[in-house]
Amino acid sequence: MIEKPRPRNSWLTVLLIIGAITVWGYNQFHTLTPAARESQPAAHTDRQAPGSPLTKSESKILAKVGGYEVYRGCTLSQARNNDGDSFMVQLPDGKKAEFRLYFVDTPESAFKSYPGGDNNHERIGQQAAEMGGITPQQAVEMGQKGKHFTLDLLASQPFDIYTRWDSPFNDNRFHAFVEVRQGGKSRWLDELLVERGLARIKTKPADLPDGTPAAKQLAHLKDLERAAKRSEAGVWGLR
Repeated sequence: MIEKPRPRNSWLTVLLIIGAITVWGYNQFHTLTPAARESQPAAHTDRQAPGSPLTKSESKILAKVGGYEVYRGCTLSQARNNDGDSFMVQLPDGKKAEFRLYFVDTPESAFKSYPGGDNNHERIGQQAAEMGGITPQQAVEMGQKGKHFTLDLLASQPFDIYTRWDSPFNDNRFHAFVEVRQGGKSRWLDELLVERGLARIKTKPADLPDGTPAAKQLAHLKDLERAAKRSEAGVWGLR
């Protein structure tokens, strides 16, 4: 008896065809030039942060680390209110936002009076008392040094912003960690200010993007402050 040929497995044929198409598409994409790849539309999710002038659809988020949105290659933007711990930043796509450092507070860099009779003199007095009992005038001088250190450093090189877009005072200033290059190493700006005696440990703490708990980072900053006192760095060298 002549055996009839068995019917081919149609499902196997379909799967082989799908696999071949997938491999072809993958190879086609990876033969694109970098410029051609960058022209491909990027996927994103729209989200408006409370009080934020930016959304994910408006600003390029290069990464997300430890719950923080990361913006690499940021630059300092000139603004009247730029100070040692708060400054305007231009993000990689040209959008601008004002950021405030976690953990630290640099003294006010000038005595100011505001409409309605308010001023910052009481705040300067508090800063002076907590930074070794110096005079308010000395506090302002250290505030100017902290301002120049921060703004000169940020103006000299691109830097990275890590933020969750939290603005506790709803004033369009957003807390952030700022990563810079100093001495050939990546450093947090708040640490540099403390170890140079240019800031007091104050304001909002937060876990670091790498997962270091806020309490552990606070202890580290206090160690840096003790070292600054021993070496009489910055404010701790005033008499």
